[in-house]
Amino acid sequence: MFVIFGAAGNVGKVTATVLRKAGQDVRAVVRSEKQGGPLAALGCEVRVADLHDTQAVARAIEGTYGVQIVCPVPRGDDDPAAAMRAMIDSSVAALRDAPPPRVLALSDYGAEHARGTGITTLFHYLETRLQTVDTQLTFLRAAEHMHNWGRTLPNMLASGVLHSLHQPLDKLFPTVAARDVGLLAAELLLDATPPQVSPRVVSIESDQRVNALDVARTIGELTDRRIVAREAPHEEWAAMLQAAGLGERHARLIIELCDAHNAGLIDVDSALSERRFGTTTLAEELAAILPRVTAATAAAAAAAAGDAR
Repeated sequence: MFVIFGAAGNVGKVTATVLRKAGQDVRAVVRSEKQGGPLAALGCEVRVADLHDTQAVARAIEGTYGVQIVCPVPRGDDDPAAAMRAMIDSSVAALRDAPPPRVLALSDYGAEHARGTGITTLFHYLETRLQTVDTQLTFLRAAEHMHNWGRTLPNMLASGVLHSLHQPLDKLFPTVAARDVGLLAAELLLDATPPQVSPRVVSIESDQRVNALDVARTIGELTDRRIVAREAPHEEWAAMLQAAGLGERHARLIIELCDAHNAGLIDVDSALSERRFGTTTLAEELAAILPRVTAATAAAAAAAAGDAR
């Protein structure tokens, strides 16, 4: 039995699907019953659990062979760093009390840094705490997820401008599709070969790095309109992020992360990491998310028009 936490997410649902197709028993852990329907249809056993609840996590991992753990940054929390650390502590406590033979943690590029990298320092905390668990441990560090561009697409399409926090505009950075992360996670969970080192660190990114100019050009080509990339002034970053719905502390974590990216601090830890490459291109990923974004934008516009009447 494999347990997939966050099984309704972009990575987790791919891992769960691959494991089921391989004939494996899967316990899919989600935050609400509503999220469990599609996973139950795959043949997964569905459990609802909050990662802040040590006992719920303990029940979810009971009697299992392998666990895929993800601790997402709590987007709506006033203090997302404290909330995520509490989530990590609760999950690790359950894993330490009854360690399964294998644990794979979804982590981030730059997780080797203890400070100065914003959100990524939380993944450093996750990795550090998991090393107290007596298990065969794998850290799957992923580059920036391509689908994150979906959050800024509505504004981009409305204004014709990509206000980039990646600077300078021609600086290449690693990125990856969530699907490719999920596929690799399943492969690693199914790999019965004893690791030569513990923890095993594996990195994944697309086989082609991109820059902000590439992103703007790709979106323009897919939507048949002109999208211009511009460097967002640093003094405007906080206001931009808060206007997008992030709290002040969350915005500060993003700003520190972007500063570290732009300074070249976020990359593959070549000293420790096995390198893998996803096959999904940026154009393929953006083409997949554009219909959802445009449909959501149209629905929001229609609702706003209805409210105005």
